[in-house]
Amino acid sequence: MGKALIVAIGITLFVYALFDLIATPPDRVRFLPKPLWFLILLLAPVGPLLWLFFGRLKPAAPPKPSSGGGWTPPPGPKGPDDDPDYLRGL
Repeated sequence: MGKALIVAIGITLFVYALFDLIATPPDRVRFLPKPLWFLILLLAPVGPLLWLFFGRLKPAAPPKPSSGGGWTPPPGPKGPDDDPDYLRGL
């Protein structure tokens, strides 16, 4: 049972790293071109770990919202029960 779990984790890690390698744009890959990273992925179990830790750039932090300059819509009623005109007509 323990050996099967180790094999299942290794296969899952390989498949995740393979799809991540395929989905990563070439300009976000570090050190080696993508075909060489594919060959490194085949080195089980070290290849997928090398890709995940060293092969790709970390995603950029999302931009922080600016404190001004942008247009924001005026706050309005969210639904009929929040609309004073609607409630007056009941």
